[in-house]
Amino acid sequence: MQAVELKLKQASAVLGVEPKDLQNLVQFKVLRPTRRDGLYWFDNQLLLEAKVAFYLKESLGTSTEVLARFTQVLSTSLRKAQVNKLRYLWLRSLPARGREAVEVRIPVRELANEIEEQLPRADVYQDLPRGRKRPGWKRHIARSLEAAAGNLSGVTESQIVETIGAYRADKKRLPEITVARSRKSA
Repeated sequence: MQAVELKLKQASAVLGVEPKDLQNLVQFKVLRPTRRDGLYWFDNQLLLEAKVAFYLKESLGTSTEVLARFTQVLSTSLRKAQVNKLRYLWLRSLPARGREAVEVRIPVRELANEIEEQLPRADVYQDLPRGRKRPGWKRHIARSLEAAAGNLSGVTESQIVETIGAYRADKKRLPEITVARSRKSA
């Protein structure tokens, strides 16, 4: 994996999440990126930690407190291990009363490959300063809208509404939870 250093907005584009969602993970100390010149910077390891945190959040719907603890443990183990050699990583959470641990298997290599594939997105999402718009922004938006309108020729309004509805329904879909039996005898 090539070494990168991305700003928050670029990192969110690579991860495929909204910048506000990534900012929330930083704000709640789930992720701890380095801060220079008032900006958060994400390297390869932190991108993978963020990807795993969003994976866990999407899969388990865990609270930020639990996500922060998982990510902290994950961070130390990722420093020791070579990510491209790991296929899976197991997180075990032992209840306070000493019962048997709950295990979560995370496909680390697959998530790292997703990040690698999405790295070119960082160039598209320039982290522009607030305030003044860049020169020619109105022309650029007008050209983009004209191109989009040309691409939508022949598409009815009902098809657009249906597509938007399907997208929203897919985002609301709950994760699939299955039970797998252990092959070892207890």
